[in-house]
Amino acid sequence: MRPSTAIFFRASDAEVAQSALRALVERYGQVAPEAADVIVALGGDGFMLQVMNEALSLGKPVYGMNRGTVGFLMNTYQEDDLPARLAAAEEAVINPLHMKAEGVDGTITEALAINEVSLLRAGPQAATLRLSIDGRTRLEELVCDGALVSTPAGSTAYNYSAHGPILPIGSEVLAVTAVAAFRPRRWRGALVSKAARVRFDVADPAKRPVMANADSLLVPDVAWVEVRSEPSVTHRILFDPGHGLEERLIREQFT
Repeated sequence: MRPSTAIFFRASDAEVAQSALRALVERYGQVAPEAADVIVALGGDGFMLQVMNEALSLGKPVYGMNRGTVGFLMNTYQEDDLPARLAAAEEAVINPLHMKAEGVDGTITEALAINEVSLLRAGPQAATLRLSIDGRTRLEELVCDGALVSTPAGSTAYNYSAHGPILPIGSEVLAVTAVAAFRPRRWRGALVSKAARVRFDVADPAKRPVMANADSLLVPDVAWVEVRSEPSVTHRILFDPGHGLEERLIREQFT
């Protein structure tokens, strides 16, 4: 960052975030997002993902300060010395996932996801999925509550809660994880190349409906979903020195 860093502050609707917004704007000023050197997001991880997507077209780095609940992607909130913190921040560059989904009505939906693309049953019965990697069927029948494909950056989120592995941020792999797998009962998921194309086909969408989710974009009643990494798209995240994604991923495994 240059010495006089131009900042655009963006806050969630939570009162604690709005209060922080007022204090920081009064102290450091506010510029239009197009004129900013950096976007500072005030909220939790969900809001951070939203701001990162908004910042994509601007090519701006995003520095988050936690005014939410979890804050895995966020830095500690502190009003003092913000320009110095921004100048010293370490940058992580990540690629999102690209989801292409077809609904049972033939509608095609495409979206990007920073953390994961997930499929979840949308009815009382378990989902029945066929899993293919690069056009080759690997599981003819996966009976489960759902399944997901996760990036390294998202591997400590829903993926980890579903007992998927934590992936080093620089690893060239994606995690494919089942949610409450019933058959094969012992299947614990898989690691696939970052260049792989992962496809889920829903066996009986009328009887066993399934919805897909790309971060916060919900697609109901899907017939199939394809997921791949999108290397042409890059998100820039800033972290305080010694608290970057790599360190956070390692620390999470020893907590």
